[in-house]
Amino acid sequence: MSFKEQGEWVALAGIGGTFAAYLAVVLGRAGGAPVADVSYLSAMLWAIGLGIALTVVGHIAVVVATARPGEPDRTRVDARDRDINRSGEHVGGVVLAAAMVVPFGLAMAEVDPFWIANAMYAAFVLATLVGTSVKLVGYRRGL
Repeated sequence: MSFKEQGEWVALAGIGGTFAAYLAVVLGRAGGAPVADVSYLSAMLWAIGLGIALTVVGHIAVVVATARPGEPDRTRVDARDRDINRSGEHVGGVVLAAAMVVPFGLAMAEVDPFWIANAMYAAFVLATLVGTSVKLVGYRRGL
């Protein structure tokens, strides 16, 4: 498994895991009350921050754990890596553009900010997960 592919697995786990944890926290706080009345801002900021931090620390851990003395630099990017990254980022961008229609519509309809913020967060997470998945498929099956 290439270094870049390992990094994509780290990103998938970090972002997906923190979003799942965020959902568990918010839904757990709701109990039987309406979910829009839940205090979500701190949990969302923690989830976003932890997702970024886990991804960075995970990438560093991959570099440290897979480094071998005398082996050439594994972090170098070749043409295949660039093509796979471009493809995944393109698909992720299209997903983000399409998914951001939902929070935009919610804002125009003047719904509760809880729903707008969560729709935006979900759109970013969805775009990241789809883009990362496209990259992983590219590494496994080729473009």
